[in-house]
Amino acid sequence: MHLQRGLTTLNTKKRKASKRKPDSYYMDGWRKHNKFYKQKNLQTMTLDEYIDYVHGVYKPKSQPRAVQTPWHHTDSTFRRESTNVPSHNSEHSFAPATKKESMQYTGERRLVGIAMMHKSNLVPVFADDDDKTGSKQATEIAQMRRN
Repeated sequence: MHLQRGLTTLNTKKRKASKRKPDSYYMDGWRKHNKFYKQKNLQTMTLDEYIDYVHGVYKPKSQPRAVQTPWHHTDSTFRRESTNVPSHNSEHSFAPATKKESMQYTGERRLVGIAMMHKSNLVPVFADDDDKTGSKQATEIAQMRRN
């Protein structure tokens, strides 16, 4: 079942704020919180700030600041003085990629037929000196397919 655009099954009403408990209820948690923050060298809170923090209302006084790192210098950037950059000399490197020559049957070996190796991988079957009909190579390919 679908709802029309703009309708929702979620309850989107703002909840009524519950009555605040007495300050003595929050004292123990406030002390633990401040003790933990002092151990971490962070800023401590007053009781009212802590209560707002518990209820999700508290906004921190100071904005988080970036840590300065001594190894990161932002005052000057490196600029290359020369604008001309010569290309690399490719004497000893490989030749540019060229298209591979297409394979062509020259007639040196006798082509008996074409066998299927795996799925659509077709392989030529040639007749050799010891195997005039090419049946040995064909049976090897057939055995390979079944193993």
